[in-house]
Amino acid sequence: MIRLAVRVRRAQAELVLAELLELAPAGVEEVDLGADAIEYAVYGSPGELPTLPDLRAAVGGALVEISTSEIADDWQERWKRFHRPALIEAPRRRELDEWSVPDLHVRPPWEAPASDAEGRVQDIVIDPGQAFGTGAHATTRLCLELLLELASLERPCGALLDVGTGSGLLGIAGARLGFAPVLGLDNEHESIEAARDNAARNAVDLEVRHFDLRSQPLPWLDAGEDPQGSVLVLANLLRPLLLELERKMVHAPAHVLAGGLLRDEVDDVAAAFAGRLGLRERERRERGEWAALWMTAP
Repeated sequence: MIRLAVRVRRAQAELVLAELLELAPAGVEEVDLGADAIEYAVYGSPGELPTLPDLRAAVGGALVEISTSEIADDWQERWKRFHRPALIEAPRRRELDEWSVPDLHVRPPWEAPASDAEGRVQDIVIDPGQAFGTGAHATTRLCLELLLELASLERPCGALLDVGTGSGLLGIAGARLGFAPVLGLDNEHESIEAARDNAARNAVDLEVRHFDLRSQPLPWLDAGEDPQGSVLVLANLLRPLLLELERKMVHAPAHVLAGGLLRDEVDDVAAAFAGRLGLRERERRERGEWAALWMTAP
């Protein structure tokens, strides 16, 4: 097993991470090297790793150093230490005592369930496999926070379309919160397999289909399919794919939760969904350089 590490200047680290996730959708390990630099690392056999020219092009002027190293037999334990549990707390509102959404505890299968004496936590087990989405990255957390916010305000929940489902985490969380039906779409066969396995692991009803956003019509939002009732579209994608998603929508869903955005990209994406579809921005959340949007139909 090879560890491929890229050291970059801290000031540009978040921008670099966005580019690296395009090359390594299974996720990257992050190591804080102090005030001046961040190290991002990916693991795999030589044929599975991004090429050096692609890495240098993605990192650009932020590059400090690229290095590779052989990983000892304990690399699997190291990989497990990279994937840690995450607790996403639900909004607390006194006026909503009649419907109290749970906190979400997202963990890999080798970690223990959350302590939950009051029954306030939904435990979600995600084996990341070769798919992106474990709850640790800021974009995923922001989407989960907005999903909890939406679920706490709008009952009953309607259909959920998870575009770019990855590990299936967002769709699984939606199913646990009462959304139905839930459909996950992804172009990567590894992600489809991981999402189906994770749905079974969590005993939720999540349909997963292979889908190419650039060449196929979008389910439920064209003339061909109708799940009956309101539709929430959840899309934790990078900006170019979010803009492509907007162009594929024949009519507007009730809600769109869009993640995967850098802070300076939010206005552009919000304007695109507002212009043709008439969706208005209801809330945006930011963490570091990352942001997510909640948009609703008029």
